[in-house]
Amino acid sequence: MIKLTNTASEEVKRLIQSQSGAQPKFLRVAVAAGGCSGWSYRLAFDSKQEKEDVVSEQEGVKIVCDPRSYRLLKDAEIRFEGGLQGRGFVFHNPNAASTCGCGDSFCS
Repeated sequence: MIKLTNTASEEVKRLIQSQSGAQPKFLRVAVAAGGCSGWSYRLAFDSKQEKEDVVSEQEGVKIVCDPRSYRLLKDAEIRFEGGLQGRGFVFHNPNAASTCGCGDSFCS
């Protein structure tokens, strides 16, 4: 299961509420080829769920992930961190063999 910290789930809910127009129904978590290390993390709001998606819910946030991405993200934790250097979501992925310096990509 992909985990969201309490702070991350609160930020996701805040962002969903701030969307204008049609409200997204869930947070889509994925990886895409690219980045410094081979795979880049992707977060997006979505309202279309595919039949094969892996689905979980935490703290009132529905999380959806395609099967290929889930194999690379199983047991990952998504945190929301803020500080003098900026604010944003940070992945802590136990499946990553190494990560780039910026933390936005990894290799498996």
